[in-house]
Amino acid sequence: MTREADQPGIGVGTWAWGNQFLWGYDPKRDDALLERTFRRCLELDFRFFDTADSYGTGHLNGRSEELLGRFAMQASPSQREQLCLATKLAPFPWRLGRRGYAKAFAASQRRLQGQMKRVQLHWSTARYAPWQEPALIDGLADLVESGAVASLGLSNMGPKRLRSVHRQLQGRGIPISSLQVQFSLLAPQPLEDEGIVSTCRELGIELIAYSPLALGLLGRSAQDPRPMPKGTRGNLFRRLETSLAPLRQTMAEIAAGRPGGLGAVALNWCRAHGAMPIPGMRSPEQVEQAAAARRWSLTEGERDALDQLARQDGAARMPANPFQSA
Repeated sequence: MTREADQPGIGVGTWAWGNQFLWGYDPKRDDALLERTFRRCLELDFRFFDTADSYGTGHLNGRSEELLGRFAMQASPSQREQLCLATKLAPFPWRLGRRGYAKAFAASQRRLQGQMKRVQLHWSTARYAPWQEPALIDGLADLVESGAVASLGLSNMGPKRLRSVHRQLQGRGIPISSLQVQFSLLAPQPLEDEGIVSTCRELGIELIAYSPLALGLLGRSAQDPRPMPKGTRGNLFRRLETSLAPLRQTMAEIAAGRPGGLGAVALNWCRAHGAMPIPGMRSPEQVEQAAAARRWSLTEGERDALDQLARQDGAARMPANPFQSA
């Protein structure tokens, strides 16, 4: 069993903060709870928070950043110094050229109250507008070079595109601090030969796993007393349920006698492959469950057993991100 010090940490995803469509966000009901969640994160030493300028539904667009900025400013100066607030800027079609992100960056930094430490490209345009991306990447590098933000990250890139961007930035002496992709026991594609897991390891780029709990499904047992989520999440859960029995059984065996339940197994599987998971956290209880996962790690045999189940033909699969590049 590896030691905690040898494992990547666990970050905090804030996609649900402001999202009404998928997560049913209600500011009157949720904002005070999210504030307590943030405070519990600080108490339990969670320091990396991921957000995006497109997080938030409709008129609540940018709400996740606003809440995160407000909560961060309520922390002590020493706590803020330790935080890494990372936001993703969407490469919308009207964001063009080297200064295509200038207004978006300023707006995000304003919502985050000047606390942004890392700026990230939200997705690659390689599949539909490959000409748009290099200038936007150079613009992000300009922000790092000028000291406007401390570091640069990427999201939703495959190994081919990542190598191309790495060469582009290497020529300027700007490192890629992180790459985040969908990675979980129900989305194991980054493990493929010469895939993104091995490529990040080779290039020295931190790998971040988003949706490590598959929108919460990997934290539920078959006998979970909680009702199924409504809407899109519920439909997805019901579709995948029928294929989960063997995986859940093995996860339950691994979880026995260890804190954090099935969710901790799913998070520690990501960590065992060198990725920092960023599960969504919407309550202090979820923060405590994630903290419990940091108290132990998978053995090599447990990781391999889960690999085999996750990668076998016919295994349950999360929908792929349509913007994920090759």
